[in-house]
Amino acid sequence: MLPGSERVDCHPEPGANEVNCKSRGCHWCASEIPSIPFRFSNTKVASDCTAKFPINKRIDCHPQPGASQETCETKGCLWCSSVVANVPWCFYSADGPYGYSLNDQPEKTAQGWRLILNKHDSISLFGNDISPIGMDIEYQTKNRLRFRIYDPNNKRFEVPLNIDSPPNAPVDPDYEIEFLNNTSLYFRIIRKTTGTILWETSLGGLIFSNQFLQMTTTLPSTSVYGFGEHEHPSFKHDVNFVKYGMFSRDQSPAAFSNLYGVHPFYMCIENDFNAHGVLLLNSNAQDITLKPHPSLTFRTIGGILDFYIFLGPTPENVVQQYTEAIGRPYLPPYWSLGFHLSRWGYHNIDVLKNTVERLKKYDIPHDVQYGDVDYMERQMDFTYDKTNFVGLPEYIDQLKKDGIHYVIALDPFLTKDEPRGTYRPFELGEERGIWINNSDGVTPAVGEVLSPGESVFADFTNPQTSLWWIEMCMEFQNILNYDGILIDMNEPANFGRGQQPGCARNNLNNPPYVPYITGGVLAEKTLCPDSKTYLGNFYDAHSLFGWSQTIPTFYACQNATKKRAFVLSRSTFVGSGRYTGHWLGDNFSRWKDMHMSIIGMLEFNLFGIPYVGADICGFNEEATSELCLRWMQLGAFYPFSRNHNAFGNKEQDPGVFGEEFAAISRSILKIRYSLLPYLYTLFYHSHVSGSTVVRGLMHEFTSDPQTHGIDRAFLWGPALMIAPVLQEGARSLSVYFPEASWFSLYTNSLELGQ
Repeated sequence: MLPGSERVDCHPEPGANEVNCKSRGCHWCASEIPSIPFRFSNTKVASDCTAKFPINKRIDCHPQPGASQETCETKGCLWCSSVVANVPWCFYSADGPYGYSLNDQPEKTAQGWRLILNKHDSISLFGNDISPIGMDIEYQTKNRLRFRIYDPNNKRFEVPLNIDSPPNAPVDPDYEIEFLNNTSLYFRIIRKTTGTILWETSLGGLIFSNQFLQMTTTLPSTSVYGFGEHEHPSFKHDVNFVKYGMFSRDQSPAAFSNLYGVHPFYMCIENDFNAHGVLLLNSNAQDITLKPHPSLTFRTIGGILDFYIFLGPTPENVVQQYTEAIGRPYLPPYWSLGFHLSRWGYHNIDVLKNTVERLKKYDIPHDVQYGDVDYMERQMDFTYDKTNFVGLPEYIDQLKKDGIHYVIALDPFLTKDEPRGTYRPFELGEERGIWINNSDGVTPAVGEVLSPGESVFADFTNPQTSLWWIEMCMEFQNILNYDGILIDMNEPANFGRGQQPGCARNNLNNPPYVPYITGGVLAEKTLCPDSKTYLGNFYDAHSLFGWSQTIPTFYACQNATKKRAFVLSRSTFVGSGRYTGHWLGDNFSRWKDMHMSIIGMLEFNLFGIPYVGADICGFNEEATSELCLRWMQLGAFYPFSRNHNAFGNKEQDPGVFGEEFAAISRSILKIRYSLLPYLYTLFYHSHVSGSTVVRGLMHEFTSDPQTHGIDRAFLWGPALMIAPVLQEGARSLSVYFPEASWFSLYTNSLELGQ
């Protein structure tokens, strides 16, 4: 047996045992020395293998767990171990042939090209491969290109987001297209002015089967941003075989987990400092893998491959072009730029009143007060607790006289178990047949969430549901004179794994490939994928739920209040920013979460949702005075500035920590208020032209590579930099100032620059 010095770890990830070690074609031998691996291959063999098959170009040929040399080679793929974490051991041959090739010459159309592709290789990862497939290339605008890959013989699910497609191609676009029909079709998108290749499929790996679609492209640099919604340690992505799953989920932020929203969009700053963006318009469960070539692999388990490329060339141009396609961000009301206060845990109206009075005592600006689910009767939508919150309608009117607006929380599920004739929202919904149904398409899906007993789930893809929701919201406005609506748990959340009595064993509930999502089960904390919606299978529409709810909520709020709508949604999708803002979910009272909030804020500005912020001082757990104070200083510069925490935790509003804390909070909030005309102007430009409100330094200093990785400081618009303290005990911090003239906000004096 090999000595320890010659062993190369053959199972660098957790969970090694003798069986799965040997299934990889490796050796297993115990060692008493912790640094020596039990599972190993010969260093020389591993080195020869890696030299022959460089890791940076490998495209995974066995993306699901459990790969072995035998199963790999059975697929017609290559096997080569590696000691580098996450590197695929089973991968495609660089020589091919695999994938699809042109059936005939491309056909010229009014908008671009149409191609018919035939599959010519024997590799089938999950069966049911589709051939032929169609590929339409549309020259949509001077700086926007679309290409879609689809089944020409069968209709497949497509996201119902209307992106205008002009009838004719632009005269002189900023891009050109190249086809090379070699062993497989190579497809390139090139920036005319520089010759930079923005998209290239030369690494291959195009798969189009019934429940598994895959495409790989090279990247012109490693400065890649976007994809959501996730928590990850830096704004600029790591490209060393990092994988992200996208599937909306009720999940407190955790590293690399798929969270509340789905945004398959990225921006790349090229090596010559131009920028471009790419959207995969697909709502099925999916994942992406960033690799050091650099390259990027998209995988999804349904629908079609529908890509949009935005040519920039500046980061701001990219976001403007992206929002031109998906919808410009909505313009929030001016009052919503003030300071918001919320809590899940105002147990009664006296606690709420005392909190409001405490902020008034310390003269802390306070423009918006929330009612979370504890204002409701037993956490049921469109009710209020007439025992614990007796007098709430009158108190809301008093808040308004004092200049404080009131926002209510609503959930997308309703209890079905109230006595007949006592709960109109459910009974009217039942009468109109607006629920998500079981796989039979008739009986409502029944789950368990916050409201008492069993719950049903409104299907907001159904036009009848929109009418019902607007009606309910308008009726409730006559009871509680609210100013805005927060919609929560709309991933949609469900406390079980699928609805009662569980999910059947079929290909929708148990697809042959499950993307890289938390738990590895599509029905975890939501409904079964074979449930039925107005649009079709929940399998396709799950991640659209939050997006579909925001649209009628926007119009409900507008109609009910007779003012500009104010909507906040936890779950979002491509285009949600046209109707809603977003908060970054159930974060934690931890120092790292402050940093993560900046990354999330920057990303959602890329996604066209600039009205965004995190729960100041954290939602889960309890904040120390120091942490909460530093967070108040950071949160004063969130576009959406709200202090909020969870049931069972201590109060953390800025009046609860005493005079010194309150004075500092008051001071920083007054700085925010002094800047509101500037902030509101940024939102106006965002609404009109689609630009970001908060942006990374690389937006304004793109040609300075050092700005590409900065995510502990950020800009309001082009002119104001905020650099918060993010470390416990810190009394100073280092800040990078790009080459420019920098003035102090506090003194108006020139601090740095020429």
